[in-house]
Amino acid sequence: MTENSQAQPAANPELPTQYAPAEVEGKLYERWVERGYFEADEKSGKPPYTIVIPPPNVTGSLHLGHAFEHTIIDALTRRKRMQGYETLWQPGMDHAGIATQNVVERELAKEGKSRHDLGREAFVERVWQWKEESGGQISGQMRRLGDGVAWSRERFTMDEGLSEAVQTIFKRLFDDGLIYRAERIINWCPRCLTAISDIEVEYQDDDGELVSIKYGDGDETLVVATTRAETMLGDTAVAVHPDDERYAHLVGRRIKLPLTDRTIPVVADTHVDPEFGTGAVKVTPAHDPNDFEIGRRHDLPNVTVMDERAVITTPGPFQGLDRYEARSAIVAALRAEGRIVAEKRPYVHSVGHCSRCKTTVEPRLSLQWWVKVGPLAKAAGDAVRDGRVTIHPKEMESRYFAWIDNLNDWNISRQLWWGHRIPVWHGPNGETVCVGPNDEPPAGEGWHQDTDVLDTWFSSGLWPFSTLGWPEQTPSLEKFYPNSVLVTGYDILFFWVARMMMFGLYAMDGTPPFHTIALHGMVRDQFGKKMSKSFGNAVNPLDWMDKYGSDAVRFTLARGANPGVDVPIGEDWVQGSRNFANKIWNATRFAMMNGATVEGPLPDAAQMSATDRWILSRLNETVAQVDALYEDYQFAKLSDALFHFAWDEVFDWYVELSKTTFFAGGEQAKVSGRVLGEVLDVTLRLLHPIVPFVTETLWTTLTGKESVVVADWPADSGFRDQAAEREIEHLQQVVTEVRRFRADQGLQPGQKVPGRLDLSATPLAAHETAIRQLLRLQEEGDAFQATATLPVAGATVALDLSGTIDVPAERKRLTKDRDAAEKEKQQATAKLGNEAFLAKAPDNVVDKIRGRLTKAEADIERLTAQLAALPED
Repeated sequence: MTENSQAQPAANPELPTQYAPAEVEGKLYERWVERGYFEADEKSGKPPYTIVIPPPNVTGSLHLGHAFEHTIIDALTRRKRMQGYETLWQPGMDHAGIATQNVVERELAKEGKSRHDLGREAFVERVWQWKEESGGQISGQMRRLGDGVAWSRERFTMDEGLSEAVQTIFKRLFDDGLIYRAERIINWCPRCLTAISDIEVEYQDDDGELVSIKYGDGDETLVVATTRAETMLGDTAVAVHPDDERYAHLVGRRIKLPLTDRTIPVVADTHVDPEFGTGAVKVTPAHDPNDFEIGRRHDLPNVTVMDERAVITTPGPFQGLDRYEARSAIVAALRAEGRIVAEKRPYVHSVGHCSRCKTTVEPRLSLQWWVKVGPLAKAAGDAVRDGRVTIHPKEMESRYFAWIDNLNDWNISRQLWWGHRIPVWHGPNGETVCVGPNDEPPAGEGWHQDTDVLDTWFSSGLWPFSTLGWPEQTPSLEKFYPNSVLVTGYDILFFWVARMMMFGLYAMDGTPPFHTIALHGMVRDQFGKKMSKSFGNAVNPLDWMDKYGSDAVRFTLARGANPGVDVPIGEDWVQGSRNFANKIWNATRFAMMNGATVEGPLPDAAQMSATDRWILSRLNETVAQVDALYEDYQFAKLSDALFHFAWDEVFDWYVELSKTTFFAGGEQAKVSGRVLGEVLDVTLRLLHPIVPFVTETLWTTLTGKESVVVADWPADSGFRDQAAEREIEHLQQVVTEVRRFRADQGLQPGQKVPGRLDLSATPLAAHETAIRQLLRLQEEGDAFQATATLPVAGATVALDLSGTIDVPAERKRLTKDRDAAEKEKQQATAKLGNEAFLAKAPDNVVDKIRGRLTKAEADIERLTAQLAALPED
């Protein structure tokens, strides 16, 4: 930044020569927390601005997805705090039922024990012990990132207050007939031994087998295909389409189920696709969700053939085999009877796996607790349709409606020990009593509490209001509900978001939990591939923070954050952001060493140079632009705008143009010093929400004030000077074109050459000294020879390149490049003139060729001008 300076004043002792994030970030964060900057006061008269953290699992650690989401939320809340809002970023963690139980069970296994050896009460105590000792490491990592959360309000979904909220809403839903118990098909994990939600099922393509089996004999023969032959033991029908004439004679008749002593009916059901396969499907109501619905429509029995560990329970030769052993044995037995019509191996198909343990999920008929979501889902849909809640970006609304308008009843029970125990007691004679938080449970012989716990999403669905003290009508609830915005990934729009919408509207008398749902995409690697340990491309953001600083990681993530769009990120981009932080540091340090000040009011515009007026005009335009982009959650665009304003306009142009003024001293230097101080003050405040650490250090040193965290957010003063902007744009054009010519001639950036500058036909005369310095132009001297003359934007720049370049070699190089451009132009012109080609070629191919033609023509023009500017050999 300062290599062109003619003199170097003594360094400012308050700013080291280099920025060292590791020496700054931790101390600054603790200072912010100690001073209470992130705490929220419900008694404040300021308008509220509330965001809840999507509660990370207590078992988790900070990954790039967290860092991305937290950067966005932190930037929003930091800006609103600076704007004078009473901000609450609500922190906390989720108890993560299955994940946490699995962690503790693995620890017990190392001791040769299971949870059953301890018993339920002792096991839960063991989980709490693990939580206190090992859980929640993500809190420390959030501090590393700079998360401005209200730590004094940290909540846990199993703490006493949230447990009361869970019991309260369960009781209300139960009493309103919106919670019931019934047998349904659920996702079952044979390893975790519990039902799991749809979001806890991960689908992947597995190699399996597709076997076609002949059912029945003679005229009563049907062929069905299956990837799960073991479930045929539970078949209670074969279904065909009502209009399929091939099987009309069989509908209503019974056929023999192979390998059993049972016969099953042939039923007609519109669910069957007559065009798919043979048009006949086996129906296993107890082991397939679609078959279960067919079974309900036709009053078919539900025959369960596997236990909770996916072991065959049907009496006979397959009893005691696990599902995969049984599959092979059953296919072999069918083959021996000549009932295998076709076999396909491998047969690649999508299979659901438990996201926690990766075990293949088994659809299973089970007695579970359910939420009747119909009226709740309708209210959640209406809240978006009538504008009480806005989804951003708007195109995500259709995905929300497609889900919420077709939501099935929600299975809320889990067969775990860690979690909120279902507050229902069962009596000796089949009685059922739901108990609220202030109720005494029934006592006496034969009474026992339901053994299941609630789905984790049940408690996290209450998060926007349970964290504020609900069901009590607390001052915090009154002040900070509803939330201003929910920032979360589009991947849980259907799960967490939908549940919060349903519960918030139900519990809070029709008031939705947030005004805006701002959806972001997923973080991917630089090639757009999903990050995964199995892919070898997963990144620990702490490693990048250690190497480049938290600001660099934050800025990289923010710069990729387009609403609802996935974010590619690579280490070289983080390096670039680290360079930006260093640029901010070095440029601010140089500016402060050369007179930048925030003391006193800004001078009148009449006292300012055109350069001063230009940068202030651009500054206010940037403030307005950044404000508008924040309101639209356009983080990528606002980060890019800040980057280019700070690096290009402030540091690379304004500071460089002002150097001659600073070195000359006098009143004009004082004016420009005050302008530069103002620009730095505002720029650092604009950057602070995204890069908080480096801006805090620089801003407090520049201004001498307490902290940029509690500084005022910049306002657009309305100052604009279009004439000054045009003047400096003119100057930039001259400098840029001549620099390009210098580079094309092979001159080094710092290499000085004799030059003559004629600005008489431009308004740039006052900038001659600055332009000369930017272009590295020496005075002409007596031996000056104008070997290259460049007419640029009304100015004329004559250069003496004798002795600086090998003219014949340069002429040869430029001629070769121009010949190549001419050839490219001819080829592109020929293709675009070929009607047959244009008729067949895709639009993107034609557009690409048009682009090549445009570039070739520009290259020819540029290279011809460079050749003309060369001195004679």
